[in-house]
Amino acid sequence: MATNIFVNLPVRDLQQSVKFFTHLGYSFNQNYTDESATCMIVAENIYVMLLTETRFKEFTPKPVVDARTSTEVLVCLTLESRAAVQAMVAKAIEAGGSAYKEPQDHGFMYGHGYQDLDGHLWELVHMSGEPPKQ
Repeated sequence: MATNIFVNLPVRDLQQSVKFFTHLGYSFNQNYTDESATCMIVAENIYVMLLTETRFKEFTPKPVVDARTSTEVLVCLTLESRAAVQAMVAKAIEAGGSAYKEPQDHGFMYGHGYQDLDGHLWELVHMSGEPPKQ
């Protein structure tokens, strides 16, 4: 069974991406950081490797998707409250990201999200209960 998750994302400008995610409150493991990559700490056992597009291409034989025009992945994170979801989206927009859809309130779950500087989609949800039985 897996013990950690590392999401790998290509970025055009690593320093701008670090600045963006630092503004959102994330920190980085300097042991896995150089001029072509950094390890963003999301939570215990959850990490995002931000890799320059050139470095990212070393890990795949396939073309790198332009996340500004195509969806490659939807990263979804849970947060502790509806207010935390709203605050993180506001910080992302303040740092140069954008909202890519309207907030969704499903009663037991509230969600909203942002698009980062490279177009990657980050869905944020707060679960306040169980989904209705069907």
